[in-house]
Amino acid sequence: MGGAVSAGEDNDDLIDNLKEAYYIRSDLVERAFRAIDRADYYLDEYRDNAYKDLAWRHGNIHLSAPCIYSEVMEALDLHPGLSFLNLGSGTGYLSTMVGLILGPFGVNHGIELHADVIEYAYQKLDSFIKTSDSFDKFEFCEPSFVVGNCLEIPPESRQYDRVYCGAGVQKEHEDYMKNLLKVGGILVMPLEEKLTKITRTGLNSWETKKIISVSFAPLVLPKHSTNSKPKTVPLPKFEVRSLQELARICIRHTLRVTTDGGDSHSRGRGSSFSVGRGLAVAGLHKYGPRFKRRRVHRRHCNALVLATRQVVASSGIGPASLDNNNNQGARGAEEEEETVEEEDEEEEQEEEEEKETGELLRPQPAVNVLRERILGLPLPEPLKMYLLYYREK
Repeated sequence: MGGAVSAGEDNDDLIDNLKEAYYIRSDLVERAFRAIDRADYYLDEYRDNAYKDLAWRHGNIHLSAPCIYSEVMEALDLHPGLSFLNLGSGTGYLSTMVGLILGPFGVNHGIELHADVIEYAYQKLDSFIKTSDSFDKFEFCEPSFVVGNCLEIPPESRQYDRVYCGAGVQKEHEDYMKNLLKVGGILVMPLEEKLTKITRTGLNSWETKKIISVSFAPLVLPKHSTNSKPKTVPLPKFEVRSLQELARICIRHTLRVTTDGGDSHSRGRGSSFSVGRGLAVAGLHKYGPRFKRRRVHRRHCNALVLATRQVVASSGIGPASLDNNNNQGARGAEEEEETVEEEDEEEEQEEEEEKETGELLRPQPAVNVLRERILGLPLPEPLKMYLLYYREK
């Protein structure tokens, strides 16, 4: 399934189209999608097709259409600290986006049928950690993958807060999938040609919601010989982080927050380790020629006065200011209109320059401040590289 939105020229273009079609509806999901270039999960010779809203398959490697991943991410209702299980984890594209939201104290597991696809997924994950600036803008929950059939998970395995299955689930396996969930958890899977969201509301109670019509290849059934015991596939372990790794997370978190000027409290951000902080300072939208920065002129006001059904900015609340509120509001509106007109004229001038030169006027990429701060610390080089997660750039 796919083709619900028009093709984009780059990853940001694709995300803009998904937003306009209302597949991406939340800021959290949008930022995760913008952080990871879909083309990075394609083979080089197929990258030109990455920004089309279509599924892609090459051998065992498979990516669902962007509109499907958008609906899945929205339905999962992710937030930091959750445990996530991806059944049919494939290239790791979805698991990596989920990891950006779960934060360093979440759990991010995947099981994939094909060993060559697991190898491909780890190559892409390694490349993301070592080369992508987006990695330094988020608190990341690194995914772990195992090879096996998701229908052979031992019944005594731990349950998860969120589960997604990337293959069509036969009706007889619905209860099996449900039992992978904790109470309060959410399962998203293709069931009877519908992408379905199931919420576990109690030990034996569920809420089911059909999202959109889809077409997925069905789950591959395990092969059992008559003389042997059924095979089981152990999932990745729920590992406790070492003190050394916790120290690295803490140092990177502290440096990341201080790169925002130390005014996190004034901007309403919490002080805990959470993806919210990483997202808030990410600045992930790559402004292209149609996404130019607009200057906002703000005037300080001490009070908001309600007058004649309008909220008017006022520098004081005395009688004189009350009498002049309507005139002040009118003048403020005129000034704002003039500012917008000036900015529109500037944008038109830039567009004319683009037409004359044949070049796109794009801003320089933002400096990776976290990386620069780590490299500037008075520490031995091996320790700096450890703090950078051994990045090669």
